[in-house]
Amino acid sequence: MANNTDSDFKKVLRTRDVLMIAFGAMIGWGWVVSSGQWIQAGGAIGTAIGFLIGGLMIYLVGLTYAELTTAMPKCGGEQNFSYAAFGPAGSYICTWALVLSYIGVVCFEACSFATIMQYVVPGFLQGYLYTVAGFDVYASWVAVAILAAALIVYIQYIGTKNAAKLQNILTCIIAGVGLLLVAGSAVTGEMANLQGQEFVGETGGDILSNILKVAIMTPFFLFGFDVIPQAAEEINMPLKRLGHLMIVSIGMSVVFYAMIVVAIGYVMSPEQVAGSMADTGMVTADAIALAFNNEAMTKVLIIGGLCGIVTTWNSFLIGGSRVLFSMSKARMLPIQFSYLHKEYNTPYVSIIFLGILSMLAPLFGRAMLVWIVDAANFACCLAYCMVALSFLRLRKTKPQMARPFRVKSGKFIGSLAVLMSGFMALMYMIPGTNCSLTWQEWIIVGGWAFIGVLMAIRAVRRYGDDFCSGMNFD
Repeated sequence: MANNTDSDFKKVLRTRDVLMIAFGAMIGWGWVVSSGQWIQAGGAIGTAIGFLIGGLMIYLVGLTYAELTTAMPKCGGEQNFSYAAFGPAGSYICTWALVLSYIGVVCFEACSFATIMQYVVPGFLQGYLYTVAGFDVYASWVAVAILAAALIVYIQYIGTKNAAKLQNILTCIIAGVGLLLVAGSAVTGEMANLQGQEFVGETGGDILSNILKVAIMTPFFLFGFDVIPQAAEEINMPLKRLGHLMIVSIGMSVVFYAMIVVAIGYVMSPEQVAGSMADTGMVTADAIALAFNNEAMTKVLIIGGLCGIVTTWNSFLIGGSRVLFSMSKARMLPIQFSYLHKEYNTPYVSIIFLGILSMLAPLFGRAMLVWIVDAANFACCLAYCMVALSFLRLRKTKPQMARPFRVKSGKFIGSLAVLMSGFMALMYMIPGTNCSLTWQEWIIVGGWAFIGVLMAIRAVRRYGDDFCSGMNFD
């Protein structure tokens, strides 16, 4: 345990809050806009199987997180795990990568919020400003994104409990809308629709290959459970239960995605899926309209997707602000990031900083933000791999450490987690894969690494022996 057992935060998050934060982080906008692509890539049943395989990959990484979070329930999560295993340098590399991943998400969600309004409000795009990387930026698009970012920041600013309440409400709406689609499909759909789209491929080898393509992609829709370790000091529940909840949240997300794609395939024929993809691309919205024979239901589902954007945004803002706070407390970043609001007990400087980035992001257009998100996903995979390596190393170097949630067959599970997370990171590095980074994205990764080096040099020169201070683990 950390030598300092005092917490800077109040324990305001309970079981439901933790579950909703994790689940809401993983269920964003992808189930609304990407389902058609998944079905065409792997088939309805094949996609469901792919999510189960991809979910297994994340499950293994999640187990290492669960054990380490309960062993070191301190704000910062990965920062503490990697420090205990690899010291200041390893901790800084891991956490700096994580910061990029969180920044990528909170910035992209601002743009996603504005984008979804195009489907809700007719004639939404008004006031053309300029074009960035082929994407037209409109004043209305920017304004809505900035206003949404300001509102999210304000809710976070005035207290973690308020943010949790928002998360609970919106996550329940997402789940409710998803269940509406599943229920409607079960009543009005038919097995005949699945024929021809259960799987994609002429041979068993082709089918398996396409399922694996989906499986490789799905973990990137399951990022988000890792926000829980960042807020560990604010969670009021037995540590063992916390470990279990992290794993449960992953399982819930996998089941949700699998049910959605199967429901779509049950209510829509292959021709209808193809037609929807060629039209709006909103296959999930068209599916619920068919399930209830009511076009107005498309709006209901899109609102569910809108809630998904906010829950992901909200969760990663919680996680990102706590990471910045923790790095600042350890003298890895300027001290201002560790300031807590006297009344609300929130890391308000870190929250405002991320909020400003969210407000600036829409000005650069959606295409550029895709580059940032891809770079952020790579950084997240790198952090996952380092956490899994930390898990293995600490099992060897600190066997006496209290582990309220202890993973059985730890060496085997940890090794698989390293292989899986390392494989995900390699998919971004190897040219020719579906996930390989473009040259623009490599510039972002390289630039972020360069900034990190400069910040580390500054911190070491300024704080000397206080760099990474207060992070001793016995």
